[in-house]
Amino acid sequence: MPQGFFLTFEGLDGSGKSTQLRKLAQWLEARGEPFLVTRQPGGTRIGDRIRALLLDSRTEALSPMAELGLMFSDRAQSIAEVIRPALDAGQIVLCDRYTDSTEAYQGGGRQLGSEIVRQLHEVMCGGLDPDLTLLLLPDFRRSLERARRRNHRAVTQSAKDEGRFESEDESFYRRVFDQYCEIARREPLRVVAIESDEEIERIHERIVSIVEARLAHRA
Repeated sequence: MPQGFFLTFEGLDGSGKSTQLRKLAQWLEARGEPFLVTRQPGGTRIGDRIRALLLDSRTEALSPMAELGLMFSDRAQSIAEVIRPALDAGQIVLCDRYTDSTEAYQGGGRQLGSEIVRQLHEVMCGGLDPDLTLLLLPDFRRSLERARRRNHRAVTQSAKDEGRFESEDESFYRRVFDQYCEIARREPLRVVAIESDEEIERIHERIVSIVEARLAHRA
């Protein structure tokens, strides 16, 4: 049985990571690769309920530590129910956000620090690290503007409100961005930062080149 491969996409809201994940999934499908797509928070019945609570703008007075705990509760369920079984079956797992997001948003943005996030990762996730993380870092302000426009459209068109984090101020997002950059510096073998505002197709081509090389190495 082929070895599973765990690939995560990271970046600010509005960075284009979800779009690039979808395009990579289409590329893998065309190659006939066995793969699974999931996201965090969410991706399981329990996780979707946690996601609704965490991202809804109507969720008020949630303490940073409670937020952190909910993020890892969602992640532990996802690992047990979705990620581990897929990896054990030899599949490629594409995950939209993972522990790096928690370190950036709760550790950096909420100023809880990296240490507690990394400790919880070891305990709650069994130390399961991605084989590859693609970190999209386009222009900071453009990302934030896109995220806020997207959330406004979602609320207007579908009444689905997932804009709780988008309501944070620029200083919060600057801390998130800086923490992402620190993670990339700390783990250059796992994290590939794509600092570009190129067109979607050009970025996709770069991602395909990176992933193709890593999958060949795995084989």
